[in-house]
Amino acid sequence: MNVTLHTAPLADMPPVTLYELLKLRVDVFVVEQRCAYPELDGRDLEPEATMLWAEVDGQVAATLRLLHDGDDRRIGRVATAATARGRGLAAQLMGLALDRCAGRLVRLNAQAHLADWYARFGFVLDGAEFIEDEIPHVPMARSADATGGGR
Repeated sequence: MNVTLHTAPLADMPPVTLYELLKLRVDVFVVEQRCAYPELDGRDLEPEATMLWAEVDGQVAATLRLLHDGDDRRIGRVATAATARGRGLAAQLMGLALDRCAGRLVRLNAQAHLADWYARFGFVLDGAEFIEDEIPHVPMARSADATGGGR
């Protein structure tokens, strides 16, 4: 298995790679989780948004996006193809994203059943559970001075 990690703003991504990345997000969040919602929410187009993805043997297998929310950073759209789960790809991408966030508060909204996974990276609960698209979520934050992370 040949794994390569990539980062790029949307405008710098090869069109086929962008298509594969967006298809993966739709496959996971819309089809697999049966949530009809606007997956393409416009935030990918923000000038400071960065797409991160892992390719396995040249095919997009995992992804996340990193956004700027003022001085804070926000991680979202963390997804791994069903056929690539359990290989640590999302953990590698989280590590790469957190390296890019050094010295910044990082926030995310985790599906509640994944809160312990995000805790491995130094995230803690940061508010009450809420329902989004019929799935329980929890807001989480990682302090600006946090180090390490469950890679």
